[in-house]
Amino acid sequence: MKNTCSQAIFGERGTLLETKTFTSASAAKLIKRLENEKDRLVSIELKNSTYVLAQGEECDPPTYDHRETAERIDELMQREHSKGCLMKALVHDGSGHIALEDRPEPQLQLPTDAIIRVTRSTICTSDLHIIHGAVPRAMPNTVLGHEFVGVVEQVGEGVRSLKPGNRVAVSCETFCGECFYCERGWVNNCVEGGWELGCCEDGCQAELVRVAHADHTCAPIPAGVTDEDALFLGDIVATGHWGASIAEIESGSTVAVIGAGPVGLTTMMCARLHGPAHIIAIDIDPARLALARERGLADAVIDASGMDLAAVEADVRELSHGRGADSVIEAAGGSNTFEMAWRIARPHGVVVLSAMYEGPQTLPLHEMYGKNLVFKTGGVDACNMGETMRLVQEGRINTSCLISARYPLNDIVEAYRAFEAHEDGCLKLVITPWEDR
Repeated sequence: MKNTCSQAIFGERGTLLETKTFTSASAAKLIKRLENEKDRLVSIELKNSTYVLAQGEECDPPTYDHRETAERIDELMQREHSKGCLMKALVHDGSGHIALEDRPEPQLQLPTDAIIRVTRSTICTSDLHIIHGAVPRAMPNTVLGHEFVGVVEQVGEGVRSLKPGNRVAVSCETFCGECFYCERGWVNNCVEGGWELGCCEDGCQAELVRVAHADHTCAPIPAGVTDEDALFLGDIVATGHWGASIAEIESGSTVAVIGAGPVGLTTMMCARLHGPAHIIAIDIDPARLALARERGLADAVIDASGMDLAAVEADVRELSHGRGADSVIEAAGGSNTFEMAWRIARPHGVVVLSAMYEGPQTLPLHEMYGKNLVFKTGGVDACNMGETMRLVQEGRINTSCLISARYPLNDIVEAYRAFEAHEDGCLKLVITPWEDR
């Protein structure tokens, strides 16, 4: 059971205005700050309440006014009440730099909010896009991160399905569940939400995070499902599930997935649920392709390193009865992968673009004239976490193979360096809670 304590807020004449309840961790931080302030306050006491007379000196003792100390204590307490205690959080400056900083703990802002204590988070390639300025709507001086699980600490009075102590997976898309777009399952276009966490609002690479529209955005984690089992449901599993669900995969068809990184691998997992005859994985990393093959995520692999697009297209045709792939899901976002996607699709095929691109792409309609392709694009609609949680619980989605290493929050800057460098072929790095060292 989690320990709690209360901070009393006093007004004039010692009148108790209210109490604020803290978790044991938050209370410890407050106590530390008060202890640090104590030495300064004691020095004031000594300065104003003690005096020494030289031999033969006569004077009236100095008048000690306790008001200065009392006012400073009131100021400190009111400041702590208004901004909360401090926590560790990873912040970017909008110019390519990140730093682990002390930030005020988040507070409930709306009745539909929840405060989540982060138990596991992870770094996503889209976090790198934000750091390097490839996401125009991203706000500088924002806490990074959007893929995480945690424990509910507080809920607003309007939250109905959650209570403190619940373990939850959290969607990277916050959504109201009631607007025109949410009613149709297009939650990334929610008029009050969308991709906000770690982009426009403080995200999860911190000790605590405020989650808006918590009833819709959070999914309870059932007993028997670990935090790491559910860690990827709010983003890359949701992306893979969404991409596979709109790719019009039919029983016995051929699916080509471009990219065998984390998104590509989860896409293969979800594509398999639709019963295709063959899944082809395409990448330039032999280790990732080997993993896809060994785990049964792909039936065939194509190492596209050193190959031109014509050669890749020929290999796909050879593996698909000379036609090309019935469904192509582009999960790489490379310099030529968009063109690869429409080239390897058969006529009347479906091309799903789930990757994020750092630059514009060319749609050469004159070259694909008569191919009659259907293109589907958009952000991830993470509104099916209940279904994907069930699939995890049943063992039909298993993402343990994606975890390459674990770093405490203390070392998250180093984790970012290793992730961006693909050090030791890493796929996903798990960030665990802050460690008192």
